[in-house]
Amino acid sequence: MGHQFDIRLGRAEASRRLEDDDDGGVVTETKKETRLSRPRMWRVLVHNDDYTTREFVVDVLRGVFRHSEAEAIRVMMHVHNNGVGVAGVYTREVAETKIAIVEALAKEREYPLRLSMEPEDPEESGEGPGHIGGGEKKN
Repeated sequence: MGHQFDIRLGRAEASRRLEDDDDGGVVTETKKETRLSRPRMWRVLVHNDDYTTREFVVDVLRGVFRHSEAEAIRVMMHVHNNGVGVAGVYTREVAETKIAIVEALAKEREYPLRLSMEPEDPEESGEGPGHIGGGEKKN
């Protein structure tokens, strides 16, 4: 007794029909529990230098990182006063992409602006608090 199924049937329907044939008319369905964990998030850090203009940093924070003008100025001043600041927190792929975009824009304008990334929870990675993420810098 071969089983033929309409190709348009979904996997669950085909499974139910098979089980119906094998269990004497009893339809059973096993439900798999799928749990998705949140992806690890990464901080994108902007590093201060003596040559990149404040205006360029604000433009990057507004255009690439989607900050309001007031927030972009606040982040830029934090970077200027403290040497480093957080531009945003993203999944690894998004963080890497934003870093690459900003570095290309900076290079185009001959600014040495440097960005890096670090895990949002550095304790989990064993890198400890204050880790700047230099090993994650994209060139």
